[in-house]
Amino acid sequence: MRRATWRVTGLRWLKFNLVGGIGIAVHLLILVVLKTGMGLDCLVATGLAVEGAVVHNFLWHERFTWPERSSADRGTGSWRRFVKFNLTTGALSIAGNLAFMKALIGMGHMNYLPATGITIAACSVLTFLVSNRFVFAKTPENHSA
Repeated sequence: MRRATWRVTGLRWLKFNLVGGIGIAVHLLILVVLKTGMGLDCLVATGLAVEGAVVHNFLWHERFTWPERSSADRGTGSWRRFVKFNLTTGALSIAGNLAFMKALIGMGHMNYLPATGITIAACSVLTFLVSNRFVFAKTPENHSA
């Protein structure tokens, strides 16, 4: 990979993690409200919290992390990307979070908040790769991005 490509990918990775960091706050807020505040089962609350963060993250990735790849076809293209994002990174995040949470809380007897941090970190690299190469992939219209 050329040096300029690495630089662009590195900057995109930083942006991805900035959005993800805010998404973690969204995730934790929803999780605490649903689990502690409303008494929902931890795995149900986790699934809903992950989906809330997925929606948040998509909206910011579309406009901040990969704006040059998504600006050419806003509208129906955004909806297609949103569905792709949910079916790929969203599904990976939900499945990964539920599996890790079940293991860490159920078998490891860990508190749900530190367990959440571990699961998010474990899923982040894979979700970046899927987002970069599939959801917000280069097309002929945005090939310079």
